[in-house]
Amino acid sequence: MLIVFENLFPIPTLYPLLRRLSHTNRRIFLVGGALRDALLGKSSHDLDFAVSHEVHTVARTVADALGAALYIMDEEHETYRVLGRNKSGQPYTLDFSRLRGLRIEQDLRARDFTINAMAVDVSQPNVLIDPLKGSHDLREKRLRACSESAFVDDPLRVVRGIRLANALKFHLLPETVTQLRQAVPLLDRVSAERKRDELFRMLEGEDIKTAFQLMDRLGILPYLLPELPLLKGVPQPSPHVFDVWEHTLATLDYLERLFALLVADYNEDKTASLVMGSTTLYLGRFRTQLISHYSTRLNPNRSLRALLFLAAAYHDSGKPESAGAHPNGRLSFIGHERISQTYFEERARALALSNDEIEHGVKVVRHHMRIHHLANAREGLSRRATYRFFRDVGMAGIDICLLSLADTLATYHTTLPQEIWKQELAVCQQLMEAWWHQQDSTIHPPALLRGNDLMAVLGLSPSPLIGRLLEAIREAQASGEINTREEALRLAQDLLAAWKESALNGGQS
Repeated sequence: MLIVFENLFPIPTLYPLLRRLSHTNRRIFLVGGALRDALLGKSSHDLDFAVSHEVHTVARTVADALGAALYIMDEEHETYRVLGRNKSGQPYTLDFSRLRGLRIEQDLRARDFTINAMAVDVSQPNVLIDPLKGSHDLREKRLRACSESAFVDDPLRVVRGIRLANALKFHLLPETVTQLRQAVPLLDRVSAERKRDELFRMLEGEDIKTAFQLMDRLGILPYLLPELPLLKGVPQPSPHVFDVWEHTLATLDYLERLFALLVADYNEDKTASLVMGSTTLYLGRFRTQLISHYSTRLNPNRSLRALLFLAAAYHDSGKPESAGAHPNGRLSFIGHERISQTYFEERARALALSNDEIEHGVKVVRHHMRIHHLANAREGLSRRATYRFFRDVGMAGIDICLLSLADTLATYHTTLPQEIWKQELAVCQQLMEAWWHQQDSTIHPPALLRGNDLMAVLGLSPSPLIGRLLEAIREAQASGEINTREEALRLAQDLLAAWKESALNGGQS
């Protein structure tokens, strides 16, 4: 147990530091998921500690010693989070909270599931404290609540139970399922922040489609993501092979496969199909850049990957409201992107996401159809279209690429024509090439003129017209139509003359 315990710590100096901080009057215990994972032979970079006294002192000392950041999670209940990175740059999270009760056994009995109700005193690393036989449940691959009141005491454990059962492939005991179902309505009393954090942990995991199916089956979705159950049974015309709900689940599934193929470590088994093989052929060259992209965090506590999966879950949420007959008589969902964007934004705000996360996710949902349109364009993907795409969506364009591909796979499923797939891959390849290798020429070309130049040469006063002219110049430059200051001035003069003539003829300037 000693060797396993020492190997748990993401920073070598953390274990001896905690041993020094632990003494007779201040006990420190490693508890929860990291210990569970260690017994399963898995590593973890998220560690939880229960501290008997002076929790803030311990957390602050650890943060200072490791050069990490300290966040107050719940000052009243003395819960603190230390966020840092090890020498290889991998992030880690250390949570410190006050011991519930006078003894560690009391704390463990008040926890959610027996497999999480084990502890090790950092001063006695060779002794496993396991009052509820969680190690036995771990061997038997079963999920059992610590008490009959576990879900009532904290209804968020309803969602956590689904996440753990799905992630570990454990069996929820019948009595635990009964207790879980009865507590689902109590989710309304859980704070938005806690629901958000548990949901994002789920979206960070694997087999997200199954997790959503379990939440639907147990009646959790109306209390967590209430817009999604409305998708069930909404039909879609060909080439769709699923209704909107099943299509959404398939999109999550395909997105996870694409993410594993392009962002995770390369695995030949993932390229076994023709579809995934061609995906690697077109986009595999961007693996390093994609890994870097998804290491970006718009919020230190949540990943861009999880945000993408939340956007994917909502990408068609506006279809029930937008469903109607097309002029040709077929069922259509005209404008569903804008309604879906609204639903996503409302849910994101209800879950207390940051403004940066909301803005990014809104772009993904709002523009998820755009690559389909670009792939269908007869003239192909022009430099002007590439410039306009990234002008409107910025770095979210990379996420839109992956979502659009998953959306296409979910639309056709086994009926996907290779030509359509290659067209979409080609567009995504060109967009990624532009974003990572053609920034100066296509995305953000260096300015040929400034606003002051236009005002001086053309005799203009400060107005929105200056911005319109500068944008037109940038677009023409990105398209390769102009390259010099003189050409930019001539374009501005021509545009100004054309706009004036339009205004005289009754148009708008």
